[in-house]
Amino acid sequence: MALTITCTATITTFLISLIFLPKFYSSEDSIDNDYSSIPKSDVDLLEFPLNLEFLEAEFFLHSSLGYGLDEFAPNLTKGGPSPIGAKRANLDPFTQDIIKQFAFQEVGHLRAIQKTVKGFPRPLLDLSVASFAKVVDRAFGRPLAPPFDPYASGLNLLLASYLIPYVGLTGYVGANPKLRAPASKRPLKLTNVTQVTILRLQLASERESSDRGRKFAVWTLESPYVVQLFLVAGLLAVESGQDAIIRALLYERVMMKVPPYGITVAEFTDRFSKLRNNLGHAGFKDEGLVVPLVAGAKGKITRNVLVGDNDSIAFERTPEEVLRIVYGGGNEHKPGGFYPKGANGRIAKSHLHSMPTT
Repeated sequence: MALTITCTATITTFLISLIFLPKFYSSEDSIDNDYSSIPKSDVDLLEFPLNLEFLEAEFFLHSSLGYGLDEFAPNLTKGGPSPIGAKRANLDPFTQDIIKQFAFQEVGHLRAIQKTVKGFPRPLLDLSVASFAKVVDRAFGRPLAPPFDPYASGLNLLLASYLIPYVGLTGYVGANPKLRAPASKRPLKLTNVTQVTILRLQLASERESSDRGRKFAVWTLESPYVVQLFLVAGLLAVESGQDAIIRALLYERVMMKVPPYGITVAEFTDRFSKLRNNLGHAGFKDEGLVVPLVAGAKGKITRNVLVGDNDSIAFERTPEEVLRIVYGGGNEHKPGGFYPKGANGRIAKSHLHSMPTT
């Protein structure tokens, strides 16, 4: 009977804890860990997303508030250059509120990553109207008239936002299974977040555990590998939520024609997704809000509020694919697009330094 009560309490606590999962790695009260033992390959994978987080933070901050990290959290920029062309958007109160929440979330992401790895200065970002217009023109294969302005309206901003978080979240999906820890330095290998959570709950419920066993479990939970898992899982969860909200808000207007172009929201999203697929050079990993029946969930529906493969599992992208997309030219060796001087970090810099000669 006592065992049943203990198991029930453990399971209940486990389910409740999943709701608060992202907080485990980012709590202000966490032990100050030494992450010097994180493998260099893991450091590279954890630092690379800073490029996308800087882009999102600056775009959302400027769009909703009219200023960016230089005013809001200058310490996070590490002295990197201010973005080009970012400005406050003409937003209705509802959209402005959502984008402002996204902005604050992105600031949190920057802080969380920089708590785990050293990071790097903010790269130069081009968030000008011309930069977005160039992407949109490429998606449609012709220049739109007038040039697409992401800051002109709430609808335009949502369409522009469609271009950004999804690339980052597919990058997190791709990075997660590649994170590793030196087996020789880990007394217990934890392969997923669920195992970590169960271990934490077992520690709490087993009141008769020895002090030695309890200290062992706490040490394991606070190891760098566990922190990395929580970090990437937490970042991926919020990025996915942002993308889902953007898609849902656009889906509500899916057949609406975007003024003054007379082009539906559905076609905008389809063109944007096809562009990212083409730039990534890695197959089909992106879908608009309306798809052919064969590409819909289980091949039974054409409406597509969320993106997924045949089993509705999220797609993944490598850092190289991400760079090809955000540089706007399909080439990880050639800067451009939102990053006129290239992204920062060892992964991005290695491709710039190895630029093929033509």
